[in-house]
Amino acid sequence: MITNPQFFVGRQEELDRITARMVNDQPTSINIVGEPRIGKSSLLYHFFQTYEQRVQGAGKNPDNYVVVYLSLQGASCRQETSFYQAVAQVLLKRPVVQGNPGLVTPLQGGTLDRQGFSVAIEEWQAQNVLPVLCLDKFEELLAKPDEFTDDFYDNLRSLMDCNALMLVVASYERLDIYQQKYRLLSNFFNLGHVSPLGGMTEAEAMDLMRLPAHKIAGATAALSPERQQLGLAWGGRHPLLLQLAGCWLWEAQKYSRPDEWARQKFELEAQRVPHSGVTMRRLNRPVRLLVWLPMKLGRMARFVGDKLDDTSNLIAGTVILIVAILVVLKVVPFEELLQRIKNAVGG
Repeated sequence: MITNPQFFVGRQEELDRITARMVNDQPTSINIVGEPRIGKSSLLYHFFQTYEQRVQGAGKNPDNYVVVYLSLQGASCRQETSFYQAVAQVLLKRPVVQGNPGLVTPLQGGTLDRQGFSVAIEEWQAQNVLPVLCLDKFEELLAKPDEFTDDFYDNLRSLMDCNALMLVVASYERLDIYQQKYRLLSNFFNLGHVSPLGGMTEAEAMDLMRLPAHKIAGATAALSPERQQLGLAWGGRHPLLLQLAGCWLWEAQKYSRPDEWARQKFELEAQRVPHSGVTMRRLNRPVRLLVWLPMKLGRMARFVGDKLDDTSNLIAGTVILIVAILVVLKVVPFEELLQRIKNAVGG
């Protein structure tokens, strides 16, 4: 996770989308959905770090909002009451909260159970302050349905519906998919807005490869223009792959090693990054089939010993496959199919 805002690159559209949902008269909670290592944590953390400037840029008063980041992966959120306490702790650390006793007291007085948490948030609403919780690794709560029940989620939804609370939830899958998986019934999972997080734009990827240029005044790009292009070719638009490519290309540049050395190091680490995803694998399978099947048919047609290269096999097999489909659809007579096969195998 990128914690230094000076080196956070891109994601402006996503950041603007969160800001817009937050400053509306009716704040809308958001589910940020993306595969592992695509940058969800960095996005949430950067929004937490920069929300005051963004709110001000939208013409609103930053004092009316308190944004916090909380990873639910830690041991502090294993139970419902510990979740409320963890939220209270990160809220109390914000300077704007510490300077306002009216915000501090509700979070410190009494037992912070479900009812106590709701009362505290409602008191914040009475002071026209909206707490915005950026909750990372939300799967950690969902994987404990015996502890975090429908009643827990219903209570959060009630606070959201009253415009007293806003959530920015990061997860691998949409929340409604988890609802089905864990057989939960709460309306919480019909979250207001789902925002898929994919690869960076081409311009953002280029900005990343040009670091620290444009981020530090007077700084130039660490990588040569040639190696910047190599990094883009290796990493595509995946933020982590781009970082890995840049890292090893920098090592090669620094110690005068060949680009091939950097490529091998990059590929070794890239194998552990789930960047292709299920969707890409599903797309690749029919593409491979479309190439393999005609080639196989072409090779079978030439089993008598004619050894042409795969290009010829691919062309011949494609002709056979297309005509066979037309025969099945009764567009081409069967006799013409036989003639086409004879032509494909050379008469």
